[in-house]
Amino acid sequence: MKIIKGIKVIDKISIGRAFLYLPSEIKIVPEKDTSPLEEKKKLFKEALKKTREEIEDLYNKLKDKYKNEAEIFRAHLLILEDPDILERVEKYLNEGYSLPYAVKISFEESAKIIESLKDDYFKQRANDIKDVCDRVIRNILNKPKPVLSCLPYPAIVVAEDLTPSDTAALDRENVLGFATDKGSLTSHTAILAEALGIPAVVGLKEVTKCVKNGDVLILDGEKGIVIVDPDEETLERYRKRKEKIEKEEKLLDKVKFLPIFTKTGKRIEISANIGRPEEADMAIKSGAEGIGLFRTEFLFLDRREPPSEEEQFKAYKSVIEKFKDKPVIIRTLDIGGDKQIPYLNLEKELNPFLGVRAIRLCLKRKDLFKTQLKAILRAGVFGNVKIMYPMIAVKDEIVEANNILEEVKKELKKEGKEFKENIEVGIMIEIPSAALMADELIKYVDFFSIGTNDLIQYTFAADRTNENVSYLYRPLSDAILNLIKMTIDASHKYGKWTGVCGEMAGDTKAIPELIKLGIDELSMTPQKIPKAKFTIMNLNY
Repeated sequence: MKIIKGIKVIDKISIGRAFLYLPSEIKIVPEKDTSPLEEKKKLFKEALKKTREEIEDLYNKLKDKYKNEAEIFRAHLLILEDPDILERVEKYLNEGYSLPYAVKISFEESAKIIESLKDDYFKQRANDIKDVCDRVIRNILNKPKPVLSCLPYPAIVVAEDLTPSDTAALDRENVLGFATDKGSLTSHTAILAEALGIPAVVGLKEVTKCVKNGDVLILDGEKGIVIVDPDEETLERYRKRKEKIEKEEKLLDKVKFLPIFTKTGKRIEISANIGRPEEADMAIKSGAEGIGLFRTEFLFLDRREPPSEEEQFKAYKSVIEKFKDKPVIIRTLDIGGDKQIPYLNLEKELNPFLGVRAIRLCLKRKDLFKTQLKAILRAGVFGNVKIMYPMIAVKDEIVEANNILEEVKKELKKEGKEFKENIEVGIMIEIPSAALMADELIKYVDFFSIGTNDLIQYTFAADRTNENVSYLYRPLSDAILNLIKMTIDASHKYGKWTGVCGEMAGDTKAIPELIKLGIDELSMTPQKIPKAKFTIMNLNY
């Protein structure tokens, strides 16, 4: 019996035989060829057409039952039309490179921009670009990828990684779950697994090396482990746990749309984190009482120029209208020197995570900031919108940001545009200095939202994605809990509120501690909402 530790995606348990999915990798080398340029361009056009048809087919298969998840493939279609990628391909072809290499390097350059983001959610979007790239190259070379649409027996699929396309094509009659060497909670693959109700453990690193076809596996989605060749005692224990989880799921369906109170009557608002407008539907379906974090970076990435006020206005409005009078908290732009976004002309920094980013960038680039604030204020007319500034370190940043907000209101009045005059403004507490000065900062805002991911990293000076220092990622340490406590106390002292929008918000082990500290709101990925509500309603405080 061997136990392999990974990252849990869904709190479910699956027991079954392994099916190894190891499609051969297509190796593309940087080579030039003498094929006629027009011939290569024609072949590229044909490959794009075939790829588009394949993706549209996947979209159509999902759209009726899994509308929100199907939007992933709408995004894949947009990648195929990305003018920057297409221009790069043409550039490399004109330089005499082979078509497969021109495609590979062009898509990779686009993926690297997304991978440079500090937010795991956006880093994982790079996998979508790679997924589309792989499809195009296979269509150029006429080397179709094996599919998982017809498994030979009910199985737990074991793979190095699964693309969104792989996951969407899974044989849902016979798939019992999947286990992958790579992957994270924020990947589209994990999102699809959640939506399709497929148990999954990702980031197992070596599972493909430890498993053979037909091996009996236990996939433990609660602990994030895979057990290979379990003994009979272990199997029996897990069968009982599986039954218990299935009973719990029926209870979760009953509570997910209810307002949630602890047993002593303390009301906790449960909101969702989203990164694109189309994710609002999933948030509503999961029982979200609002949006606690609407990331806006998607509007600014992988393009030649910043989004216009009108483009932003439409994106924000589409989410706000869906939630009506429920709160939608829009975080202003949170990108910086670690991201190679050409139109921003950012200087390369020795330590970009401690450099010009988030609110610091917005205060330097007031043109970007003002355009975004105008769009948010205008969209605010259609519902209960709030503004949130990220990465605040000192009071002066709030004062300057609020002054710019007032300037923008005056400009909108002059332009004769309707907007939300009395809009609430909050800040993210993700830098220790902000938590330590919370008693002063609260005087300048209406609420706090604690970004626990960065607060933990900055407190311990440790990158949580770096395996060598991952032992320092300690969400429930006294250091972190004390910072959270002083933040909550400061807001309550002035009759205001504090929420959490980092991963701790959806962690069922952390939720009881956060509520003990007095937290008012928790915002998490939509998939975690039902379990979080069930956890809270069973607390005795």
